[in-house]
Amino acid sequence: MDTTILLHWAEFAVRWLHVITAIAWIGSSFYFIALDLGLKRKPRPASGADGEEWQVHGGGFYHIQKYMVAPEALPEHLTWFKWESYATWLSGMALLIVLYWMGAELYLIDWTVMELTTWQAITISAMSLVVGWVVYDMLCKSPLGKNPTALMLLFFGLLIVMSWGYTQVFSGRAALLHLGAFTATIMTANVALIIIPNQKIVVADLKAGRTPDATYGKIAKLRSTHNNYLTLPVIFLMLSNHYPLAFAGKWNWLIASLVFLMGVTIRHFFNTMHARGGMKWWTWGATTAIFAVIVWLSVLPLMQEDTPLEETQLTPGAARFAAHADFPDVANIVLGRCSMCHAQQVFWDGIAVAPRSVMLDSDAAIATQARAIYLQSGVSHAMPPGNISFMEEAERAAIRVWYRAVTGGTL
Repeated sequence: MDTTILLHWAEFAVRWLHVITAIAWIGSSFYFIALDLGLKRKPRPASGADGEEWQVHGGGFYHIQKYMVAPEALPEHLTWFKWESYATWLSGMALLIVLYWMGAELYLIDWTVMELTTWQAITISAMSLVVGWVVYDMLCKSPLGKNPTALMLLFFGLLIVMSWGYTQVFSGRAALLHLGAFTATIMTANVALIIIPNQKIVVADLKAGRTPDATYGKIAKLRSTHNNYLTLPVIFLMLSNHYPLAFAGKWNWLIASLVFLMGVTIRHFFNTMHARGGMKWWTWGATTAIFAVIVWLSVLPLMQEDTPLEETQLTPGAARFAAHADFPDVANIVLGRCSMCHAQQVFWDGIAVAPRSVMLDSDAAIATQARAIYLQSGVSHAMPPGNISFMEEAERAAIRVWYRAVTGGTL
């Protein structure tokens, strides 16, 4: 079995793990935010807790109490909610490595955006995540940390800058994915480097018989609130790589920026509701308006006059596929069976733009998408969907022979 197929299954396995762990993290995060906002504080619980809540689920009743700083004595059993966050980030990082770093020439680098070597692209990818956390953490620890509104506005400005910056370096798909990874890294670092350490300080004080400092809890609460408002935009950005209208247009950086505003309006509705502040229905109107602007931005280039396309520059990896003796035959197969959908101008009814922004209407485009063609039409029958263009088995075999001859099964 060649390496390409093994990597394809590795990507599937890691993606599955990432989704599972993300569900666990997001579920617990949303639950505790809703619980915290819904605590009843009047009358004050007899135990001295800050608030309490009665809930029913799974055939039983739960009586939950929250202590703002800490209880008088450390409970014998204490559950920590941290591994959901760590596992989500680790699996996401593994997916970034398997898909975008190991497949940099296909998914990360776009020479029409910036000519990068594989290692240059990977270095920028990794360093941007580290630098993002450092800048955000410095902002939170600055005097702005005492003004949550000003801090969030400045952080939103940072996200806009990063959104634009990523689109100036990477492919559209990779740019939005990296903005999601940038944000998710901040969220997990909040848990690993701020929230959990602060909680451990409180636990240590309890064990030593000292009165814990309430400041640590306030700092952790601020970071947890940030995470709450960032969750929905991160999900959008992680899903965006399947939708070229989101990532492949001229205004992709602005679309990504506006997504964070939708995250705020949606979470404000639910957070206010859980805090028994009523239903702020205007937030759904605001969310719909922002989404309408996003849709408009995605099709805006289609409304403008056509501009000449620049000649595609082949990366060294793609050039190897184009130079092979079998390439002309494979190119004719792909042009005949696939280009009616995968082209700058789509000719198939019901499809507005090329699926996943994959273009197969020129020799350069076909060479660039060699790996995808091999997996989708060579070793599997995924494309054309339903074999709508009647690709023959001999043509699929020709694709396999060409790809394996170039790579030796190692790409």
